Amino acid sequence: MKQRVIGIGETVLDILFKDNQPQKAIPGGSAFNSIVSLGRAGVPCVMVTEVGDDHIGDLTCQYLRENGVSDEFVRRHEGTKSHITLAFLDEHNDAQYIFYKDHVSAALDGKLPHIQADDIVLFGSFFAINPAIRPAVRSMLQEAHKKGAWLYYDINFRKTHIADIPHVMENIEENMQLATIVRGSMEDFCYLYNLTDADAIYERVRPFCSTLILTDGARMIRFYSPTGCEKYSVSPIETVSTVGAGDNFNAGYIYAKLKGIDEPARRIDMAQRWSQDVCRQLGNNISDELVAQLRKA
Repeated sequence: MKQRVIGIGETVLDILFKDNQPQKAIPGGSAFNSIVSLGRAGVPCVMVTEVGDDHIGDLTCQYLRENGVSDEFVRRHEGTKSHITLAFLDEHNDAQYIFYKDHVSAALDGKLPHIQADDIVLFGSFFAINPAIRPAVRSMLQEAHKKGAWLYYDINFRKTHIADIPHVMENIEENMQLATIVRGSMEDFCYLYNLTDADAIYERVRPFCSTLILTDGARMIRFYSPTGCEKYSVSPIETVSTVGAGDNFNAGYIYAKLKGIDEPARRIDMAQRWSQDVCRQLGNNISDELVAQLRKA
């Protein structure tokens, strides 16, 4: 079997607004966006998720297949509706989100992939800590960890779930322990631990994870490991939309690993390249132009 990337996460239909007018509707979700971009770049990928038994579910599965991602492990629940997210872009093209989801009724009771040592597993957001599906998610992550797979955990914790922190903190910290590498934003850790100092954040999570990528929007990226902290600047760009920026950062980092790039600086550089590409357009995934460049390289 060729090395593959397994995405575990929720799926939504993103409807993007500018000046309160709808501009584009496209299937999305944090791990979903990453996996689709990797699929577009020619990486063998599968997505473990759930969608409704509706037209949006049809569109989502079709979108995965069109971008080279297997929908074999997409669970469709009869009589249910797919999730929808409204993303309102402000004057800086940053998004404010309104979510229409039913997390309580979530279920992950269908066919699941058999994870192998060569697999890369990308997981995160509320899907990875949701108590309703935690047993199935935990089982997959524990299997991956036991098999020696490489696990990338993107915390991606939303303000709307602050009230859930007492109920999900154990799941978050267990995810960090199982992961090979963790990425979180300053915003994530402000919500979770009320911390805003980068070094203090790493000291807080170091018992759970040794390697942490700490991002802060357009500001400095920090890469923490047992050998210390490396800092990387972020080049300023003109943005069209920041939706999917972090998701494609994750995808670019994983792509660099798949290409045999070991140096953190070069992986971060690839991650920024993917992230900034998606910020220059209205969409969730890397552009045709970047896909062509990657395939020529």
